[in-house]
Amino acid sequence: MGASDLDTAFFAAWIGEVARTIGAEKDRLTRLDAAIGDADHGANLDRGFTAITQALADKEPGTPGALLHLVGSTLIRKVGGASGPLYGTAFREAGKALGDATEVSVAELAGALEAGLAGIQNLGSAAEGDKTMVDALAPAVRALAQAVQDGSDPRQAADAAASAALAGAEATIPMQARKGRASYLGPRSVGHEDPGAASTALILTALRTVTAQ
Repeated sequence: MGASDLDTAFFAAWIGEVARTIGAEKDRLTRLDAAIGDADHGANLDRGFTAITQALADKEPGTPGALLHLVGSTLIRKVGGASGPLYGTAFREAGKALGDATEVSVAELAGALEAGLAGIQNLGSAAEGDKTMVDALAPAVRALAQAVQDGSDPRQAADAAASAALAGAEATIPMQARKGRASYLGPRSVGHEDPGAASTALILTALRTVTAQ
């Protein structure tokens, strides 16, 4: 894969891998959410990405940006709780950042994910250390941008992003939640991985999987 050939088919493959991974991990995500939330994170995301898979099967958008916008809009419509609006906003902002291009570079993907992170933070007012999905996404965005700056190829860049997201999710375990329903638990939220950070890591891991293919 070259440096600037991430086309609509690539993004469709990524989202397809996300849907498969979320489906496989939905019970684990729900268990994580049961400890500090509503016990519905895995089921909600699985429902959302199942609907996305159906929408893409009916008609695949013509550009990467349009595809990500469809993903975001579907998540907002189909997923309950906070994760639907947050993930939906992230994907829509990422799609908007990519514009109408039919192929995008890894650098442009990094910029799109940065726009998605900004969308999440604007909506949820979360910062790193609050024990949210931001704790996985922010380091992933930084790692991807740094890999691009270092001249890494797409596989290396995606691997760096996924590794950073996984480490960021694991780092939420000793944190006390300061945002969302988990924050109501106070010190009792310590010792549990944040489910939103865990699902974010799965999304970045799916990106690494399809980039390596």
